[in-house]
Amino acid sequence: QLQLVESGGGLVQPGGSLRLSCATSGFTLRYYAIGWFRQAPGKEREGVSCVSSSGRDTAYADSVKGRFTVSRDHARNTVYLQMNSLEREDTAVYYCAARSITRCTMSAAGYDLWGQGTQVTVSS
Repeated sequence: QLQLVESGGGLVQPGGSLRLSCATSGFTLRYYAIGWFRQAPGKEREGVSCVSSSGRDTAYADSVKGRFTVSRDHARNTVYLQMNSLEREDTAVYYCAARSITRCTMSAAGYDLWGQGTQVTVSS
């Protein structure tokens, strides 16, 4: 069974950090590009970051560039999203998604495997 499970969300103060994990199973991670997305209440799902299957190519939304870093560990079948200098506007449910293509995309329509999401709340 192909599965993605996010973890690492929680409540953090502005300026704080969190590391999200996307644990994968049921498929060979190194053949899949991974995207991170988020959806805040009343807003559409937006692309946050993505990483190619090899890990060599990454992309970030302008709103998180310089603060978020995506990485992947094929030995652990896990992809990470390190989030630093968090802002209230980063509050959302964060999802990881996978596609069996080497290149990643920041478009949600390009992915066919999704996790259930993890809540990130930035508040003092």
